[in-house]
Amino acid sequence: MTTDVSVNLPDDERRLALDVPLDLRHTLGLLARGRTDPCLRFEVSGSTWRATRTADGPATLLIELADGGRTVRARGWGPGARVALAGLEALLGLDDDPAALVPQHEAVAAAVRQLRGLRIGRTGAVLEALVPAILEQKITGEEARHVYRGLVRTFGADAPGPAGLRLPPDPALMAAAPYYAYHPLGLERRRADLIRAVARESPRLERLAAAAAGPGGDPAAAYAVLRAFPGIGPWTAAEVGARAFGDPDAVSVGDVHIPNMVCWALAGEPRGTDERMLELLEPYRGQRGRVIRLLEASGAAAPRRGPRMPTRRIAGL
Repeated sequence: MTTDVSVNLPDDERRLALDVPLDLRHTLGLLARGRTDPCLRFEVSGSTWRATRTADGPATLLIELADGGRTVRARGWGPGARVALAGLEALLGLDDDPAALVPQHEAVAAAVRQLRGLRIGRTGAVLEALVPAILEQKITGEEARHVYRGLVRTFGADAPGPAGLRLPPDPALMAAAPYYAYHPLGLERRRADLIRAVARESPRLERLAAAAAGPGGDPAAAYAVLRAFPGIGPWTAAEVGARAFGDPDAVSVGDVHIPNMVCWALAGEPRGTDERMLELLEPYRGQRGRVIRLLEASGAAAPRRGPRMPTRRIAGL
């Protein structure tokens, strides 16, 4: 699908000259919640639409590569366009340092060669990363994406601009809704109450991204604040860190698939535990999240075993 922007002029625009390779789809792909994410869309050309909320209000960005990949052109719509465009370098990981990773395994070295344009970016949007991560706790990815679309439909709004996207859920609306309003969307009380709790703390949580990233940043302190919420463990916190903080060391301990992938790619072992995964990743400490991203994007996967976990929906219970 291609969106015609000629009849809907942007509110603001930026161009950045690139002196590093950049692959938009691989860099921003981590932000997508499935192929039908209502808040983010990739065009066939690789250009990316993203709807977000900023301190100045909602915004939609269209990010494209131009001049044979030597320039980024970004256009923004909505009252938050200026703020969203100001964070473009961080979003695209242009201050990231891929050279900090020194491959110790052939699978990692091959992924580095294959994915020279993959960079670790950061959105700075904690709640936009946290809410979908809460949805993904203990259920299949397919079910979580279905619930997220319902959450966006119920608590989001139409995004500005011509792309037809939706804004991520409004924290104020999520905080104000009673727990039972989430049940028709497929959420039991435990996760509904957790989403309501973090939504109430949205202003404080959004400040974590600035404190965690960049020179002098302290991601450990930010993770500690997240994990102080009952129901947020290391997996959920790492999912936020990878997206909102741009933490190249974020490891989602407790994931169903990642230990198997890492153990297969690095040691030829078709099944792995968290403990074995961390043992194999130890030589990459500080860059463990980057290794995982590279392996995932390169298509590394352990051999399948048995059927997928069946999708469970609680909305009709």
